[in-house]
Order: sequence, then C-alpha cells, then structure tokens
Amino acid sequence: MLRSAVLATASAWVLMPQASLAQSSASSGAQSLPPVNVAAPEQRRRAAVRAPRRTQSQVETANSRKPQPQRNVGVVESPRGPVQGYVARRSSSGTKTNTPIMQTPQAVSVIGADQIRDQKPNKLDEVLRYTAGVRAGTFGADTRNDWWLIRGFKSDDIGLFLDGLQLFYTSYASWKLQPSNMERVEVLRGPSAVLYGGSSPSGIVNVISKMPPTEPVRYIETGVNNFGNAYVGFDVGGPVATQPGNGQLLYRVVGQVQNGDTQVNFTPDNNYFIAPSVTWKPDADTTLTVLASASKQDTRGINFLPYQGTVTSAPFGKIPTSFFAGDPSVDKFTREQEMLGYQFEHNLTEDLTFRQNARFAHVDLTYRGFVGNGWDNINTATMGRYNWYAKNTANQANLDNQLEYRFGTGPVRHTMLFGVDLKGYQIDDYQAFNFGTVPSINVFNPAYGLDIPLTGAPFRNFLITQKQAGTYVQDQMKLGNFTLVLSGRNDWVETSQDARDSGADVASRSDSRFSGRAGLIYTFDNGIAPYVSYATSYNPIIGLNAQNLLFLPETGKQAEIGVKVAPRGFDGYFTVSVFDLKRQNVATTDPTNVLLQNQTGEVTSRGIELEAVANATKELKLIGSFTSYHLFTSKDLDPSLIGKTPTNTPEMLISGWADYTFKDGPLEGFGFGGGVRYVGSSWADAANTLEVPAVVLADLAVHYEWQNWRMALNVINLTDKIYVASCASASSCFYGDRRRATASVSYKW
Repeated sequence: MLRSAVLATASAWVLMPQASLAQSSASSGAQSLPPVNVAAPEQRRRAAVRAPRRTQSQVETANSRKPQPQRNVGVVESPRGPVQGYVARRSSSGTKTNTPIMQTPQAVSVIGADQIRDQKPNKLDEVLRYTAGVRAGTFGADTRNDWWLIRGFKSDDIGLFLDGLQLFYTSYASWKLQPSNMERVEVLRGPSAVLYGGSSPSGIVNVISKMPPTEPVRYIETGVNNFGNAYVGFDVGGPVATQPGNGQLLYRVVGQVQNGDTQVNFTPDNNYFIAPSVTWKPDADTTLTVLASASKQDTRGINFLPYQGTVTSAPFGKIPTSFFAGDPSVDKFTREQEMLGYQFEHNLTEDLTFRQNARFAHVDLTYRGFVGNGWDNINTATMGRYNWYAKNTANQANLDNQLEYRFGTGPVRHTMLFGVDLKGYQIDDYQAFNFGTVPSINVFNPAYGLDIPLTGAPFRNFLITQKQAGTYVQDQMKLGNFTLVLSGRNDWVETSQDARDSGADVASRSDSRFSGRAGLIYTFDNGIAPYVSYATSYNPIIGLNAQNLLFLPETGKQAEIGVKVAPRGFDGYFTVSVFDLKRQNVATTDPTNVLLQNQTGEVTSRGIELEAVANATKELKLIGSFTSYHLFTSKDLDPSLIGKTPTNTPEMLISGWADYTFKDGPLEGFGFGGGVRYVGSSWADAANTLEVPAVVLADLAVHYEWQNWRMALNVINLTDKIYVASCASASSCFYGDRRRATASVSYKW
C-alpha cells in the first residue's frame, strides 16, 4: 500500500506536466509545483511569545548540539554559498547536511567561483579538468554535451546533480548547465545512492547555482576567442526594499548569449541562457528560494573519425582537425531546456530543521546528420557515412523532503537526517538511421549540399516512464574527535516502456533496492584525519536485454580508505584516498549477436587519488591532483575480454594549476596563472590492441584588475597540440581541443 501510494505520487509529479509542457512551455511547468504554505511573520512572533522562556544554560546547551560553522578569515562558509579563494571548508553533497569536509569520511572536491573565473571554462566538463579522479572531456572538442568519467566510469548521464537534485538522462535527452551560473561545483567520489537514489557507483557532480545575494551584485562581461566565438553575460541582484514586517526579499538574474564558430568547419557553438531567482526570508528561521532557468543551444554533431588517420597516419597523413564529416545543409543539434524549482527551509526549533527541495525540468532535443563510419577507401581518403536522426523530449520531476534533528546522548552529539524523495522521469525516444544511402565524403575535397531523407521504420520509438520513491535515514555521530556516519535507504522503482506508435506496453518491471553506507573519520588536533568507508549503490537503468525484457538495476559496492590533512594555520588541505570499486549487472554485448545485450558484466576499478588545494598566501592559489587506477572487466559473456580495460578510459591523470595576483605595489591587480594536465593512454578497442597515446597539455591565464574593471586572457592547449582525446572504437575517434585563446573584459559596480 505504501509503495503504491508513493509511486502514484511520483507518477503524478512527472506525468501531470508532461502534457502541459509538450510544447516547451516553462510557464505551465510552474503550475505543477506543489504549494508551499508559510505562516505570516506576525503569527510566528505571537507563537514565540507564548513559548516558555528558557534559561541561559538551556540555550547554551541547545546551541552546543548544533553543527558549529567553521570560520575562515572572518567569513562563515555555507555549503550553498561562495568559496573563499580556492579552498572550501564545508560541503553538503556527502551528507545532505552542513558538514565540514574534514569530518566527511568520503573523498570530496569543491570547485568555487574564483577558480571557475580564473580558468575560464567554456562548459561544465572543462570546470572539472583539474579535479582528482575525474577524466573530463571524454570526447574532446564536442560542443553538444558535457562528458566525464569518475574513477573510470561514465557518470555524466546518471551522476549530474543541480542543487542536490538529479538531472538524469538517457538516449540523447541530455541537460546543459552554464558555468556563468555556478557558485560552486562539488564532486563526491564513490557510491552515493544511499542519499540520492539511483546514481553512478563512482560518484556525482553536484552543481550549486548562484543564489540571490544579500549585498548588491552588478556585473557585466564580454569576450571573444580566436575562432570568432563571442559572448556577453550579466549577473545582477541584491535586496529588494520591503515594508516593515514583510521580511527580507532578495533577487538575482544571470544571463549569457554566446555565438560563433569552433575549430571544426560548419560547427557553431551558440548558447542562450537566462536564470532568474528570488529568495524570501519572512523571519530568521524561514527561507524560500525559487529558481528558474531557460536555455537554448544550436550546434552540430561531433565527428566520428577512424583510428588510422587520426591516432596513426593514413597513406595521405592525418585528417585535418577542421574537417566536417557531415553536411551543413542537413546536420543540426538543437536543445531547448527549461527548469523551475524551489528550496524551502524552516527551523522548527533550535534542534529541528525541515527542508523541501523540488524541481521540474523539461528538455527538447533534435539531432540530425550524416555520421562518419570508417574508411570506404583509405587510399583515396574517402570516408563512409550513414544517415542519422534522433528526436528526444524528456521531463523530470524531483521532490526531496528532509528532516534534520540535532541532539545529544551522553557525550555523543548526533545529527540525524530523515528523508523521503520522489523522482519521476519520462522520455519520448525516437531514433532512426539508414546505412548505404549517404555518399562517402573525401576528407580533402568534401562535397556538401546533399539532403537525403531517412527511409524505413525507426529502430527506437518508445515512451519510457520511470517512477522512483525512496526513504532514507542517516546519523552523523560525533564523539570527541571521532565522527561516525551510518546511512541506509530503500527505493522502490517502477519502469515501463510503451510503443509510441501503437501505445502497446512493450515491457514493465518493479524493483525494490536497499543501499547502505558506513564511514568513520578521526580528526587529530594537528589537522590529520584518517578515514574508512564502505558503501553500496544501485542504478535503475533503462533498456531492453536480449530476451526483450527491461534491464535489471545495476549495482555497485566500494571500500575506501584515506587521509585528509588540513594543517593548523594553513589555508588549504590535502587528501589521499585508496579505493576498490565494483560495478555489477553491467550490460555486455551478446557474442552471438552484437545488436543484443545481457547483464552478465562486472567492471572493477582500483586506484589511488591525491589532491591538494591551497590559498598558500594572499597572492598565491594552488591546485594539484594525481589519479592512478586499474580498470578492468572482471566478468563478461566474452571470456577474452576479462582483464581488459574498457575503451575511452585512461588509467592515469595528473594536473596542477597555480594563480598569482599582486595585492600591493606597482603591479597591484596584475595576475597570471597556468596549469599542466597529463592524460594517460587509453584503448580504442575492447581487445586492447589499439592504443591512444598519452598527452600533456598546458593552459595559461593573464589578468588585470583596476578599480571595477577586470581584463583577462585565457588560453587552453597553449602549445596547440594536435591529439586524439579518445576512441570508442576503431571507427569512432575524437580530436581534442586545439589552442583556444579567450580575451575578456568585465565591469562591476
């Protein structure tokens, strides 16, 4: 009964907006959000008067039970707020509570707005380039999506979160987030299903949006790069005057327009984005923030190029990085995306806090083009192609309710978290392709202007719905310098797949899964904190197996030990973590039919990560990371693949970044920075016979601040190294970013 009730609620939560948002209507999406009832300030004050007065000792005892914020240079850090320099002290991603990173028994990295500004990333995966355990930009210079691996596993589809709520995608209905609206980006490595439900076993990337500020913000910026891609953006907000007794009202609007070319011919990168938000604080104990955003992207698909001619030379040499394998009269990739949500928090008492976070998101994506398919004739530099079309429309709704209770039992201080969350997801998935209908193309003398329609029935034409309800409980127990975190969760998931043309039910299934986590960390007085943790996870994947049944959920488990060091008197910290991670129920190809899959696979990732982040002096900020792991197939239907490393996956990553800004003297306001990234070799085939070489890349930044102005020059791939980022197969290789220099100027007032 309970399961049916909560899943029915989840179904209504996603299906009700499905019809109203069929035409990408952001305004109708607003009607689907449940109402939030907030009592008037006068009523709260009257209730407070009737409450019995507490003694000073009772107040001090109650306050001692609260998690005490750690102060940094006189600023109290919030896990939803700005990072001071490069060093974050607190995070909510690992516990869903305001917890010091040094008391979180799991590897956590935080990238703040200062680092994002200094490095000038063009998209989200570029934000992650200097983060331990993360291979960012898996498919190189792709303008369509953000791609990353965490601890060797693909995580951009099931590991992307915005303000603590998942942005899941399958097929091509992916989401796009803008760096200009990111206050911080938190990377939680290791299984996280115990708090978030179905997600990546290797970790999540949680983007924290810029929130309405208490002090006025007035900011405008413009820039252009060497490919002629230009942008203009703005960020304005602050308090709004209100009548006495009406509380505090804050607002913010972030927006950006980007337009222009890229390193590949006929491939623009045009983005339009706006994100308004409003916060109302009727009293000191209550906060309601409403966040909305809308964006549109117009670009074209990535080149799928052969191994010979990119990684190794063909008889004619190598394919130019500017070559476009499609046809500009046919190819397009467009995404329209809208989101509307809120964050509500109310302190019921000094020890009890209720939070409710919700969001509805809609995406409409069209992908059309001629896709490269290996050599037709390598001697004449003639490449084969096939005709491709995908149309995806998806809705996702999330509702997360949390009750946090802080109390003590003898010498032990507890932070208990009770939660119930609902997820609803629905995708209208249409995909079609034709082989043998598109003429081949010459790499050095391409002929364009063809428009060949697709023929025949689509190979995917489904309406897929997934409803998920979860309950979780967590206890953070602090005894002296020990912090023990115990978490448990159960989820109920229903998935159905219907034929879009006939409405027939193709397949459906129900699952119930438990996830758990236990972690222990001891923080010595000198700032050294060893920890150990064990966690399990699951992910209810979408798709049909060789028997035409819906896939079982993937499962995962991980053991991790590590040490965090935050030396006293030093504004920074160092982390070392060693892990053993298994991903189970992995879909593998049926050896008798390459178009079919079964779930008999298991992939193991074992490795070590080191990370250092520091505001070394008031002028110097540093980041360093080292990642080395052994990733291998531990189970598969094909015994020859056991022990092999999956494609696209380098097993060593090293990076370092430094930024120095003069704070006084004749060079006051002038600064410069730079970084080096090493990406290890990977494989282009499942048998591990075709190697993609390692690469070393350098980045540079020069900036100058004078009064309210800031001018900067940012260069990635400073030496203009031509390299292949990865290969998914011998006919699917992807060039990395060429040198990209971006000049920008901004003004704040």
